[in-house]
Amino acid sequence: MMMAKAARPDRTTATRELILDTAERMFAERGIHEVSNRQISEAAGQGNNTAVGYHFGTKTDLIRAILRRHSAVVEERRAEMVAAAQGSRQLRVWVECLVRPSTDYLASMGVPTWMARFNAQLMTDPALREEVLNEVLIPPSMLEIIDALNACIGAQSMPVRMERGAMARILIVQMIADHERDLAEGRATARTSWHDMATGLIDGIVGLWTAPVTR
Repeated sequence: MMMAKAARPDRTTATRELILDTAERMFAERGIHEVSNRQISEAAGQGNNTAVGYHFGTKTDLIRAILRRHSAVVEERRAEMVAAAQGSRQLRVWVECLVRPSTDYLASMGVPTWMARFNAQLMTDPALREEVLNEVLIPPSMLEIIDALNACIGAQSMPVRMERGAMARILIVQMIADHERDLAEGRATARTSWHDMATGLIDGIVGLWTAPVTR
């Protein structure tokens, strides 16, 4: 009896992880609204078509669980970089804190991954975009990066800062998603490694932030 009781949590954890893996892949490849909880349960090999609801609740709850399974590791890396960057007034140092935590994490997972494409799908969905922003902007390290970027940028007006911040966010999300897709599908990439891809992306974002403003 004791062995049976001990085994049950392990099976439950394995089932949850399988559902998360399956949902993340399907959402990344097909889009959020093109995939139902029932389809995810079936693709994950669950005899009960309500398995997603049983283990996670609503689709929004499932999406939040997918975000959180990655965010802790990414945030740990970001916090390390922010701590090392304290006192710097170099814009590039703080842009690296934005970009490299995610690309380093993706590099550690091998090929294929789906996290970046999943995030890109969320960012283009008006109804769910707030879920992503809440998950991303809450960590203290991200708030520190935003404050440091504003200090480095200096005299730019608030409308310009907001505009370029939005451009940078879209560029980060979409470029990382495109690189992930190219790797997964075996396509040629401009830069072969995640590290080199991040370097090019950081170059572009620094250029974006420092570009002249047309009055």
